[in-house]
Amino acid sequence: MDDSIYIALVDTTGIFAAILHRYLNHKYIHVVLSMDEALEEAYSFGRRNPAIPFFAGFEKEEKEKILKAFPEADYQVYEIKCTREQKQKLIAWLYRDYARRRSLHYTLIRLPLIALRFPFEMRNAFTCSAYAAKLLDECGVWEFEKHYSIVTPRDFAEHAGKRMIYEGSLAGLVELYH
Repeated sequence: MDDSIYIALVDTTGIFAAILHRYLNHKYIHVVLSMDEALEEAYSFGRRNPAIPFFAGFEKEEKEKILKAFPEADYQVYEIKCTREQKQKLIAWLYRDYARRRSLHYTLIRLPLIALRFPFEMRNAFTCSAYAAKLLDECGVWEFEKHYSIVTPRDFAEHAGKRMIYEGSLAGLVELYH
């Protein structure tokens, strides 16, 4: 039976975002996995507090907090078809990782290795795109033509097999679903 999951690509502002924009050479610098199109149940490797870029790890996204910190944030939201079993496996993985989120960390060390296209394994440390790519592959939803550790948000934007369901501001997305 068919089901769907959702990927959001995010563009924010700030010093750290400006560095990532330059480094990744892409408008969208953050990847979020969601179980629903409104991003009510969404997870990513990102800031533990949207206003503070130095503490990051695996977190449940809170749109209202993000909107406060980044009122000008832009989003692209994509629907990805999958089976009910694939979605259940993905949900179980997300819940397991959320329960142990304090032991999962965002890694800046991977960024130069991504530019060099050098696959790199680190236990319990990911970028947002590496985590999403690994999870989608492990659950049988999507495969990338490269190692998950060097997948970038651009790779998600260019991947076939998705349907854009929203493009615009986070404020617009919040308004659309409230």
